[in-house]
Amino acid sequence: QVQLAESGGGSVQSGGSLRLSCAISGYTYSSYCMGWYRQAPGKEREGIAAIDAEGNLSYTEAVKGRFTISHDNAENMLFLQMNSLKPDDTAMYYCAAVSAFRGCLAVVATDYNAMDYRGKGTLVTISS
Repeated sequence: QVQLAESGGGSVQSGGSLRLSCAISGYTYSSYCMGWYRQAPGKEREGIAAIDAEGNLSYTEAVKGRFTISHDNAENMLFLQMNSLKPDDTAMYYCAAVSAFRGCLAVVATDYNAMDYRGKGTLVTISS
């Protein structure tokens, strides 16, 4: 059974950092494209970072230069390093995965509903 479990959320002040983790069980990372999404109160869910099995990356403009997506194949983990956090980054953060296919990076970056597997989320709160 495939499961994704996020952790690492919390409350920090503006300018601080957090590192989110997504533990992957039930499949091998290298077979999938994965991404991080977030949903702020009263807003639609948005894709913020994506990575494919070859290590190609994609970021939404709002987080470029501040967030870094990465993976650890040995530990079967996905990470999101978040630096220079702003109050606008306050949201529930989710990881998700879809079986790899040509062009999956672009899909992962934008379409949460296309994902095969999704975690339950971890809350990030940034105070000013």
